[in-house]
Amino acid sequence: MTIVNFTPGPALAGGILIGLASVWLLLAHGRIAGISGIFSGLLLPKAGDTTWRWAFVLGLIAAGFVDQAVFGSAALPGSGLSIGWIVLAGLLVGFGTRMGAGCTSGHGVCGLGRLSVRSLVAVLLFLGTGMVTTFVMRHVIGGAA
Repeated sequence: MTIVNFTPGPALAGGILIGLASVWLLLAHGRIAGISGIFSGLLLPKAGDTTWRWAFVLGLIAAGFVDQAVFGSAALPGSGLSIGWIVLAGLLVGFGTRMGAGCTSGHGVCGLGRLSVRSLVAVLLFLGTGMVTTFVMRHVIGGAA
């Protein structure tokens, strides 16, 4: 297996920035930087609790455009899936984050940083499921995952 486009410098810088941002959000606002929780707070808003959530989500979106403008990073190739499959996948991810009481960013970045056993179990399940899915897609079904 060949690693394509391995960029440890930008990956390390991105990881440090994500860590610093999640620590800042926790210390400054007492909030966990879990994307599913932040986004669900926009779908079921509470008075006075949406401004920072919108700023966070819009910042995520803007970061991609800034990266493209500053570094000229190429867009990832399309998956070749129809919009119906993509919508179904998004709904399943949303269902999974509700069922797991959080997403990879909430459990993986913030929960592990707080030494949460529940987050450790969740992250191990996320990783294990991803490995099994990749194995099945590549070696059982024969597709590219």
